[in-house]
Amino acid sequence: MTVDPRWQQELEAPTERFFEAYVAQAAQPDGVRDGVREAVKALVPRIDWEAYLPHVPHGILGLRAMLRLRPLLGEASFHRALATQLHMAAHEGRRSPQVFAQVAAAKGSGQWRNLEAFIQSRRPGMAYAEAQGFELPEAADFQRLARLTDLDMATVGHKAVICDHLADLHERLERPRATGRRLFGLAAWVAASPEDTFWARRAAKRLEDAEVSVPWAPASLDAAALEAQVREICDLGLVALTETLVTRLKAGQGAGDTLAALVLAASEKQLDARRDLEGKTAWTFVYLATVARSGATDPRIWCQAAGLVNLFPTDEAEDRVRAVEVPEPSAAALTDAVLDVEPALAMGHAAGLARAGQAEAALAALAEAATRDDPTFNHAHQVLSVAAAADLLPHLPPAAQEAMLAALAKSLANGQGSGDLGRLADRALG
Repeated sequence: MTVDPRWQQELEAPTERFFEAYVAQAAQPDGVRDGVREAVKALVPRIDWEAYLPHVPHGILGLRAMLRLRPLLGEASFHRALATQLHMAAHEGRRSPQVFAQVAAAKGSGQWRNLEAFIQSRRPGMAYAEAQGFELPEAADFQRLARLTDLDMATVGHKAVICDHLADLHERLERPRATGRRLFGLAAWVAASPEDTFWARRAAKRLEDAEVSVPWAPASLDAAALEAQVREICDLGLVALTETLVTRLKAGQGAGDTLAALVLAASEKQLDARRDLEGKTAWTFVYLATVARSGATDPRIWCQAAGLVNLFPTDEAEDRVRAVEVPEPSAAALTDAVLDVEPALAMGHAAGLARAGQAEAALAALAEAATRDDPTFNHAHQVLSVAAAADLLPHLPPAAQEAMLAALAKSLANGQGSGDLGRLADRALG
């Protein structure tokens, strides 16, 4: 592992030379991989996670999104986006030097029975320390941790997402020992934070001890049947929605159809989002992508996913922005429309590309647009949602793909903020 001393210094105390140090680090052999490893190792114990409760900062979380989107981006765009995401992580609120020293030195015995006890008794600091005692966390360890958080929707599902994303980040960084312990410790810390099992308990009550498993099968319902479920998810109250979905799952509805209905409903909610709620509403895609990646079969998980989508407001259809019909949709024009804050035109290009069988091209155009925005401005919701769309796309029928891409195009266009940080990164990158 090769780490440039300037990069280490900037992670410890960031200055105006942060992007110059990133360039120096990226120029090393395996520089990107080693630079992200070092950032995780240095920043996880420094960030004041307690001060953010009941929320979770997205600097570290967004790193997985950037590595997930790398195949969709040119090298310049990838480095711009990764550098600004690392800048966000390095500037998140920090613990005092005394607390940092205690956390950095904390190390438990690495026993699962202890870790589970600390999670169940809601002692995040002890859970983090115990996780540092694991010699080398494996994928199975992250999965076991995720099972402890499956039914906990505190901070709208962040626990499941963090277990999933940090496990994936660990794999993408090629499972380094010290960095892996930090990632596993952070996942354990979040898992042990205050819980919320309200939606899961509502679903369990309506299941009435019935042994129901949601089978994974491709979506097969027609447009009318899916639209009926979208109306239920968007318009019913939580109790009625839970009862209706439980009935469908008891009758054998599979994951493909359920996911398609949820994505269609989430896309409608995204169209109804106020500009100040664009990013928060896009979080539904992030959670749904984690459910899909986990291969969830527990009906309670699907019910709480529906509860999350239902949580956001629904407006009248006539009040929504509508896509402009575009005779010749293109990826370049889609990126330009997003950056020019033209949501209707961006939706037209995204939908047109999807209908032409070019959903991946639309996704890449949205990823490119997301790299131009300062992630601090939108809490990294743009890169997180586009990475979620990349995860969801293979699981969805064409109609749901089109709706999701058009909704994200509208969200990104309306969510444009400052691009100054990206321009500073571009200048350093040359």
